[in-house]
Amino acid sequence: MKKYFFILSVLVIGLASCSKNSEPEPIVDPAVQAKTDDDAIVAYLSAHTDITAVKDLNHPELYYQVLAEGTGDPITENSQLVVSYTGKTLSGATFDARDDFSLKLSQNIIAGWKIGVPKIKNGGKILLIIPSALGYGPYANGPLPANTVLVFTITIKSVDGHTPSVDPI
Repeated sequence: MKKYFFILSVLVIGLASCSKNSEPEPIVDPAVQAKTDDDAIVAYLSAHTDITAVKDLNHPELYYQVLAEGTGDPITENSQLVVSYTGKTLSGATFDARDDFSLKLSQNIIAGWKIGVPKIKNGGKILLIIPSALGYGPYANGPLPANTVLVFTITIKSVDGHTPSVDPI
């Protein structure tokens, strides 16, 4: 009986290893993916005429719209921030949302945040449309498939323990 169970187990494992689900995601050329992302972002902006996002001068793959500039000193990579944010896909599906999230830009966060968040100050609010290369890239992350364009709305609630004197829009 043990012999048959062993043979059956080996067959099941062998068949499972042939499953198509175990194949890795195909590697996409970064230049091709950048063009695909940019085309998707341009289409998104065309469909959402209320958004007046512009390309970052130093990182033209990143689009942003300052919704409220905020006040005070500029945000640096070592500023201790408390933020509220909502993360969505281009389809509008929310994949993450947090209130009172504490971080420093020097921490292990996506490049799109490191580039975009310093464009505002304490009390500021920004919309970032982040191509996959500045997000999670060719890696799936939770519910997000690989090469997903991300849309974040971020509000700075405090910088280095100082809360803004005026609420953002």
